[in-house]
Amino acid sequence: MKKVTFTVTYEENPRTLSELSAIEIKLLRRVLEICAEAKAAGNHPFGCLLADKDGNILMEQGNEEVTLGGDCTAHAEALLMRKASQIYSKEEMNAFTLYNCADSCAMCTGAMYWGNLGRHVYIASEDSLRLVTGDDLRNPTLNLPSRVVIASGQKLMEIIGPIPELEGDFLALHEGYWKPSSQKSMN
Repeated sequence: MKKVTFTVTYEENPRTLSELSAIEIKLLRRVLEICAEAKAAGNHPFGCLLADKDGNILMEQGNEEVTLGGDCTAHAEALLMRKASQIYSKEEMNAFTLYNCADSCAMCTGAMYWGNLGRHVYIASEDSLRLVTGDDLRNPTLNLPSRVVIASGQKLMEIIGPIPELEGDFLALHEGYWKPSSQKSMN
C-alpha cells in the first residue's frame, strides 16, 4: 500500500461588505433567504444561486436532502450545478458566479469544477459552520476547503469568502437545528 502525504497552503479571501458591489450584497442576502426557505421546507438550511456577470439571477437552489428522501447528493450547489450544466455550455458557465451560504464541500466543489464555473462567492467558512453542526451525522463537515479542491485540479476558479459581516445571519439559521454528540447527552 502506498501512503501519500501532502500539505496544501492556502489563504482564505475574507471580504467586508464595503468591498462588494451593491448587487453582490443583494445576491448574498437572497442566498440567506433561500437557506431559510429550505429550512422551512424541512431541509437543511443551505442555499445558493447562480448569477451572470451583471448580477441577473439565472437559477436558485436550496438544499433538498430531506425532501428527496435522504439523497446525500442533494446539496444545494450540487443540485444547482446539475441543472445548470444541462442548460449552459462550459464556456457560459465560466462567466457565471455561484453565490453561496458557505464554503462548499468537496462534492459540491467538484461539481463546480467539472461544470467549469468561473467564480464562487460564499458567506461562511467551514470552520464557522463546524462550530454549529459539530459531529451531527446529517452534516459531517470535511476540513477540505473549496480552495484546496480547486488547487488540486487543472483549472482556475476565483473564490471569494468568507464574508464575516454576513456569517452571523447565516449561522443564526442553524441555531438549534443540529444535534452534535455533546448536545445529545443533554436532551
